[in-house]
Amino acid sequence: MLQELFTPSVQHVLDLMGIFVFAISGALLAVRKNFDAFGMAVLAEVTALGGGMLRDLIIGAVPPAAFTDLGYFVTPLIATALVFFLHPQVERIQVGVNVFDAAGLGLFCVTGTTKAYEYGLGLTASAGLGLATAVGGGVLRDVLANEVPSLLRWDRDLYAVPAMVGATMVVLCIQFDVLNAATSGLAVVTAFVLRLLAMRFHWRAPRAWNRRSQAVEETP
Repeated sequence: MLQELFTPSVQHVLDLMGIFVFAISGALLAVRKNFDAFGMAVLAEVTALGGGMLRDLIIGAVPPAAFTDLGYFVTPLIATALVFFLHPQVERIQVGVNVFDAAGLGLFCVTGTTKAYEYGLGLTASAGLGLATAVGGGVLRDVLANEVPSLLRWDRDLYAVPAMVGATMVVLCIQFDVLNAATSGLAVVTAFVLRLLAMRFHWRAPRAWNRRSQAVEETP
């Protein structure tokens, strides 16, 4: 199905672009945590490949693509080297990095959902794995860095919700037999735009009704 939506070469380039920007975010967090070069590389690799590896292991697509395509493994190392030497400059273009990260989120939630369905999962499970593909690496990154995962924090802009919307659009298109390059592209763009709007207007999920917590927002 993926081959019907995108040619293999286009799919590969899109994957590498998403992996690169996710790896940048992992390496930047390692710099903020004062990790050494090895720690930076580990966080970059985990952030970029963790979600896809989790999906592939669950659906039985083994060995995972991260171990069969050298480009998937090397791209995060390139991102690590870039951040290692130029992290002040990269920090200054954080807004641009966030935009590309949002694009990667939209792309991976769609391709992850589609691949899971190809391997025989039901629509709901496929959407769940599409979400895991998009956000799983970030969760593993935060856990390794000893932080509460960003998508669980009330003081962070919506991240998982745009991916959920994109994955849901894909399974609805599958259900009604209208999944094609145009509709899958629409799902990518929808998740991408929702994430950008969440960052621009600081949209956040509601917290528990009548909560008693006096927690205050942390400065990123």
